Amino acid sequence: MDARILGIHDTATAAAAPYGGVISRTHLRALGIDRDEVRLQLRHRRWVAHGRWTIATHTGDLGDLARRWRAVWEVGSGIAALDGPTALQHAGLERWNDDLVHVSVPHTASITPVDGVVVHKVRSRPPSLLAPGELPVVRPAPAAVRAAHWAVSDRQAALVLIMPVQQRLCTGAQLLEATSLVRGRTRRALIAGVAPDVALGVQALGELDFAALCRRYRLPEPARQVVRNGQRGRVYLDVRWECGLVVEIDGAGHRWGLAVTDDNLRQNSVTLHGDTVLRIDVLGLRIAEEQFMGQVVAAHARLSGLRLAG
Repeated sequence: MDARILGIHDTATAAAAPYGGVISRTHLRALGIDRDEVRLQLRHRRWVAHGRWTIATHTGDLGDLARRWRAVWEVGSGIAALDGPTALQHAGLERWNDDLVHVSVPHTASITPVDGVVVHKVRSRPPSLLAPGELPVVRPAPAAVRAAHWAVSDRQAALVLIMPVQQRLCTGAQLLEATSLVRGRTRRALIAGVAPDVALGVQALGELDFAALCRRYRLPEPARQVVRNGQRGRVYLDVRWECGLVVEIDGAGHRWGLAVTDDNLRQNSVTLHGDTVLRIDVLGLRIAEEQFMGQVVAAHARLSGLRLAG
């Protein structure tokens, strides 16, 4: 390899390092590396083209950062931004698997499909939604709302709303604010219900209106905030029927810190005094209402039958 070709390779490799080992043809031209010189590097298999605009200065697989830059360049610099689950992963979201790169573009944009990239056309994406930095990335809170709209199920939508708050990528207040800034076409009612649950942590029964659910499923209205004396003092039960059925409804805050320990101690105490306890999380009522309420109906019927038999 002569000195000039080696110099071009070294210059491009250094310039590509901040982008995960890839560089755009536009950037190469700005470095004074013309099309013929790029073609020569490709012909000798020192570089690899990953689309029309993206050049890898190596022959290995692309990492996450490189794939995200490639998605932006190939879809369109200036119009594409990482969004939804990819934006959350870029911000550090853990325990979420999605090998595709999701980007959003204005709904008027004309787009050519790109392998490995999911392009979502959106009506509004003001600059205030983007995080600071060279790579265009939507901030975690609005990205979570977008991801919920794009999710494949209500369960996945609820999960992608709560995980960024649990992992401290955004606050509950930011998530709630984002619901008014990001208006998707799907799951509006679900998102409008789940976001406040996540933001407020623990919901009061009056807000959730569990009594209305009981009427819908033809259950007698239970007593609320029933007081029992436990080993650690007074225990307040969310709802209880005379047959001995207790339902505890957990907000998002019941999964954080020592809340799980406190809940377990309270449930064990109630169970030792003879009641049957069912636990329902608020998000579960949003996405699996029929299944949870079916369990409540079945438990109420069984315990009422046992009481009558006794």
